[in-house]
Amino acid sequence: MDSMMMGAMSQDMKAMDGMEMKMDMAVMQACMDACAACEQACTVCSMQMMDCAPACMNCADMCNMMMRSMMRMQGITPAVMMSMLDACIAMCQLCMDACMEHADHSEVCKMCAQSCKACMDACMDMKNMMMAAA
Repeated sequence: MDSMMMGAMSQDMKAMDGMEMKMDMAVMQACMDACAACEQACTVCSMQMMDCAPACMNCADMCNMMMRSMMRMQGITPAVMMSMLDACIAMCQLCMDACMEHADHSEVCKMCAQSCKACMDACMDMKNMMMAAA
């Protein structure tokens, strides 16, 4: 996302109740990017119709919601954002665990699990940044 868009998002966030803290927009962008990548990987993985497919579909939806919520920010408080990040981390963990069962014989599942791990890490970075800025 270009710097003008991130600047506009930063201004929107500062106007919201409880979001006066200084947010590192690069951390937020990395989290949105990881959520988008994970959504795509999970969507592709779910098409294999293996027993990990339900977890992959749910994870794709969760990552999409997380990314879109970070882009919008209106109506989100720090407490809600932290809960959403926790939910995204939990869903990615579930999906990663399910896909790791097939990772030895499915490159798609292996890629999906790696994408889930990257998304979990990015969401944790976002949480840590929010806690440090509070």
